[in-house]
Amino acid sequence: MAVQQPPTEGGSGIGNGTTSSSTSTGADQQQDDRLRMPSRNPLPLSATQEAQIRDIYYARVRSYCTEEIKAFAECAGGRTFSAPFACRGPLRVMNGCMKGHATPSEQDKAREDWFAQRMERQRERERKARRKAEQEVFLREWWGLPEKDREAAQREMDKLAQKERIGGMASANRIPPGQRGRDGER
Repeated sequence: MAVQQPPTEGGSGIGNGTTSSSTSTGADQQQDDRLRMPSRNPLPLSATQEAQIRDIYYARVRSYCTEEIKAFAECAGGRTFSAPFACRGPLRVMNGCMKGHATPSEQDKAREDWFAQRMERQRERERKARRKAEQEVFLREWWGLPEKDREAAQREMDKLAQKERIGGMASANRIPPGQRGRDGER
């Protein structure tokens, strides 16, 4: 009987860049192409970030049980108060399927997908902000309004260039509150 080693402080080694074998398979290569989760330990994300992860998780679970959901929906269609009684069988099958697929490993997969999509979300935010700035410039020209001051435009672009905060970590160039001037800057 082999003696078990206690887990190391860095976690299980999964997702933190270490591999147990020296050969890489196609699945390992695909995993390397995506951005990895910072660690297997859960990070304290904001409420909106957790809601996005839950949405991915619920959509994934529903995708596994589409046939059962369709069967229940067909049974319940046109019914109001009698739906729970008349469609008890399909409801139990649907709930059993969803409970069977709603596992912590599916939550972990949804979290990994969310982290993998963070660069795509960043590009989408940048695209929307650029489009908004272009529209504002056009409307100012159209209506003959004065141009926006360059400092305000630069602040908006700097804000756009900031990365998404993950794990509640403060940015490196943050000014401590005690060192701020009257107008909030150095």
